[in-house]
Amino acid sequence: MRYLVTGGTGFIGRALCVELLRGGHQVVVLTRSVAAARRWLPAGAEAVEELAALDGADAVVNLAGESVVGGRWSVARKQALLGSRIGTTAALLRWIERLPRRPQVLVSGSAIGYYGAHGDEALDEQAPAGGDFAARLCVAWEAAALEAAALGLRVCLVRIGVVLGRGGGALAGMIAPFRLGLGGPMGDGRQWMSWVHRADLVSLLCRLAEDPATSGVYNGTAPQPVTNGVFSRSLGRALGRPAFLVTPAFVLRLLFGEMAELFLTGQNVVPARATAAGFRFRYPDLDSALREVLAPA
Repeated sequence: MRYLVTGGTGFIGRALCVELLRGGHQVVVLTRSVAAARRWLPAGAEAVEELAALDGADAVVNLAGESVVGGRWSVARKQALLGSRIGTTAALLRWIERLPRRPQVLVSGSAIGYYGAHGDEALDEQAPAGGDFAARLCVAWEAAALEAAALGLRVCLVRIGVVLGRGGGALAGMIAPFRLGLGGPMGDGRQWMSWVHRADLVSLLCRLAEDPATSGVYNGTAPQPVTNGVFSRSLGRALGRPAFLVTPAFVLRLLFGEMAELFLTGQNVVPARATAAGFRFRYPDLDSALREVLAPA
């Protein structure tokens, strides 16, 4: 199959491109800079800056979007986060509509922030959307992607959790302080962290692209979410370091403003539809995932 991937130079996208090429597929990545993309993409992946340069694809995987973790969520920052997702998705739909032979499927990213704050409640794909900015961002992104159904595409939406893997992702900024013995829970540590190993997420994305029986929303999380306190203790144990230094909630809110709620308000998300479809997780529990990620290369 010929795949078009947006967000292909990101932490998830790079691993996806490697897996697709390993499976014998052709991979084209839409990027803002071909020269920069070549430094990140695996050998064999093609990069284009304009959709007009591409005459079609069998499948589209849409992962483009600026990271929500960064600067404070100013008005301008919120607009940039919305634009990077909805703008790219709208451009894809305009391109697809003009094609004489359209792709069969669109697999589009979203995030578990869709659900907002639900305390300890276990959330499957039927749970309602929240009302905060992160939730509204996901709702808008999913709505844009679902418009591809009217063009005849099978559409799968993947609400992605905290992604763990080598060389980036959620652990990138955590390992150094934990190694120094400065790690620990955020706030009271009781908020849920619904995580997923990058290899499992990539496998799920591939499964959804290739399996014509799949469509709709899938939670891209491991089947055993944990609280932030448990996550901190597990990471400290994996590194052989203590993990009891608490970062108070007021400090996070002072530093990050509204964005601090990402760290202080979690979601207890379960991958009900992936499990029902027979998807097998290589890393279903946190300890096994951390062992793989932290093992010597």
